[in-house]
Amino acid sequence: MAPAEARGALPGWISVLGWGLALCSLCGAGPLWSGSHEWKKLILTQHWPPTVCKDLLRDMKIYWPDVIHRSSNRSQFWKHEWVKHGTCAAQVDALNSEKKYFGKSLDLYKQIDLNSVLQKFGIKPSINYYQLADFKDALTRIYGVVPKIQCLMPEQGESVQTVGQIELCFTKEDLHLRNCTEPGEQLSSRQEAWLAMEASTHGMMVCEDGPIFYPPPTKTQH
Repeated sequence: MAPAEARGALPGWISVLGWGLALCSLCGAGPLWSGSHEWKKLILTQHWPPTVCKDLLRDMKIYWPDVIHRSSNRSQFWKHEWVKHGTCAAQVDALNSEKKYFGKSLDLYKQIDLNSVLQKFGIKPSINYYQLADFKDALTRIYGVVPKIQCLMPEQGESVQTVGQIELCFTKEDLHLRNCTEPGEQLSSRQEAWLAMEASTHGMMVCEDGPIFYPPPTKTQH
């Protein structure tokens, strides 16, 4: 059984491509990150500037929409992504320009093909619930690494968390898949604060073990 309402705008996200897309490193602009912008891994979040990316525009419009704030001004959103994440990721040669950053992000998204992987394991948007372990087991079996799955917590009148975004992480050196959290790995207090701020901004937390709702597109909602 599914919740009476599918969490506001969330089904609209799913109707686009399952999630939005972002390629992040653990750094950002502003006072929180004054000083060294050191980072160790890249995070591909499936949860997106036209003047220098003419040949990427078609794919960016399809795969890199702003799924949080509905707006026709795509270039402003992409500019925000570059300023917030790309300028830091640019420490890596493969990502050291706007075109490289957006182009590599799209390449990684297509390479991962997360939606197809989930469907191979019978996990697709549905009015029925899945278990969080279903998602983790499927992704770990295919990719050989442990992803990070975040959820929208149940609101009043709901009893089950809703999948919000899935993160797969890559090494800084060669962009190979890696566990999002390694045993014994510790983030700095500033990194933890930044991640907590990012998650809380969108009302998401790391999913708890148990049932999880993966809502169907708006057009199938009744």
